[in-house]
Amino acid sequence: MFHHSSKLQYTVKVDTPDPQFAKLLQQAIGGVEGEIRVAMQYFFQAMGARGDDKYRDMLMMTATEELSHIEFLGHAVALNLEGAPVTAKEEAAKDPLVNAILGGMNPRHLLSSGLSAMPVNANGVPFDMSHVYATGNLAADMMANAMAEGSGRVLASRLYNATEDAGMKDMLSFLIARDTMHQQQWLAVIEELGGMQATLPIPNSTPENHEATEHSYYFLNTSLDRPTPQGRWTSGPSLDGRSQFSVKDKPEPEGQVPSLGKARPNSGAQKEQM
Repeated sequence: MFHHSSKLQYTVKVDTPDPQFAKLLQQAIGGVEGEIRVAMQYFFQAMGARGDDKYRDMLMMTATEELSHIEFLGHAVALNLEGAPVTAKEEAAKDPLVNAILGGMNPRHLLSSGLSAMPVNANGVPFDMSHVYATGNLAADMMANAMAEGSGRVLASRLYNATEDAGMKDMLSFLIARDTMHQQQWLAVIEELGGMQATLPIPNSTPENHEATEHSYYFLNTSLDRPTPQGRWTSGPSLDGRSQFSVKDKPEPEGQVPSLGKARPNSGAQKEQM
């Protein structure tokens, strides 16, 4: 079950309403980098968590925090839409807000939501849950979570740079800070599981005789005209400690030429294919 406080997690103040910025803020709500995505990702990971219950608890607590982020971002969208014209007469007025609307406001903020936030991205496309990753493998999920928080922090940083409103900058600085913590906590779980060396490869429960290990640790240069980019991934011990990195430079393919042969009768193909 969930409980709800009437107060927002963090203060939201808009000094100068900006309908264009309201449209940009929608990405932080319903974009692939946004709060709906991570809230649902952590929620479904928590429901499928097996092992020590503390991991389920931390996932559920953070999922609930992300719901709080959706709430105060939604309030920020509504505050940025304050004063937006709602009639043709108002649109005719010469006002900076009108110019902002005509120059980029999402029309559905008027037509569909009555000047309120929606579960959509900055282009007005609804979030469809296709970027929610919950594998049941704790290490894989933690890596997906660290990536999600990284992309979310990139978005919050870009939104911070896209506004001059002091209230919005203050709110976004809070989101940037929480993204930092969430990145750290997911990576801390990986460390607690034994660190990258112990965690990798994922799943580490796959028997080694199920893996063609002669192909596990070489970097494949498939370019016809570029040298192999040298780095940590081309030499030295692998990150899981099981082998050494190496390079295969423009290797010969080992497979066959794919050919499916003739089409079957009654398959709907042309006669010439049979």
